[in-house]
Amino acid sequence: MKGFISKSLHPVWVLLLLLAFMAGGYFVASFIYSLLVNWLFGISIFDLVKIVENPAAYENGAKAMLLFQGVVQLLSFVVAPLYLLKVLGYQLDTYLNWKVSPAVVLVLLSGLLIVLIMPANSVIINWNATLDFPDFMNGFEQWARRKEDELAELTKLIAQFRTVGELLIGLVVFAAIPAIGEELVFRGIVQRQLFRWTSNMHVAIWLAAIIFGAIHVQFFGFVPRTILGALFGYLYFWSGRISVPILAHFVNNGFTVFMLYLQQSGRIEADVESTEMMPLYSIVLSVVLSAALIYYLYQRFAALPVRSEALAEAAAAQQEDRQR
Repeated sequence: MKGFISKSLHPVWVLLLLLAFMAGGYFVASFIYSLLVNWLFGISIFDLVKIVENPAAYENGAKAMLLFQGVVQLLSFVVAPLYLLKVLGYQLDTYLNWKVSPAVVLVLLSGLLIVLIMPANSVIINWNATLDFPDFMNGFEQWARRKEDELAELTKLIAQFRTVGELLIGLVVFAAIPAIGEELVFRGIVQRQLFRWTSNMHVAIWLAAIIFGAIHVQFFGFVPRTILGALFGYLYFWSGRISVPILAHFVNNGFTVFMLYLQQSGRIEADVESTEMMPLYSIVLSVVLSAALIYYLYQRFAALPVRSEALAEAAAAQQEDRQR
């Protein structure tokens, strides 16, 4: 389908359009949410602001905030970006998946990689969480700590997974929707448009990862989140399949949700949200196994051929650019 807007539009304009479409998705989601929250919980639109400010003070405040997160992320990060790609005239499957499908085991190994890398990542998590700023940045540090505490309290309130039903809802809201939406936005659009702009794979991957880390507004988790975003970016660039970083992202979020379920249901006593480093032996083992698996995935994904449809679309885009 030929888009309303040319796909040869400069990447900067595409990224600005992405922001505009996502903002539009947010407003549509807010309207739909206001109808749903009134229907499900009897909360009027006039009480929504108060609930957002202090959800713990309301009987169904936590459920209302969980619904808000799910609806907003679905519309803003999934529906709006997909609609933008259609408006630009892209064939979604070809654009997001320019290589042939890899063996299923390779996709599953990408998910396993995220679990294997967790002990090594705990070193960076601990360093970032305990980072001290110089005196002249004291104001920023206090603001960042306060913001971190506020988000932690909100997450603690809505992340309640004591039953299997609550676990399934948590996997949808905190794992599935963010994995699909954030990978579609940051890898599928932002990273690819940055690559169009810079023609440098590493610059595109790390810039997209930095934006990915910053948008969560949690400075004391910024560095490990950025590194994780870069890992998702390399998996996408090597594999040429959006399903690979989506699964890896889902495993990362879903593992935490599942561990919280085990903790809150009394099956384990571990502090799931701890920022402490894991034992040294597990860190060393994690580094060795993760590095080996990353190298293996790189070799196998790099060998995947480009789809003929993607080659044809790239040639058509080059022809359009020459005509302009």
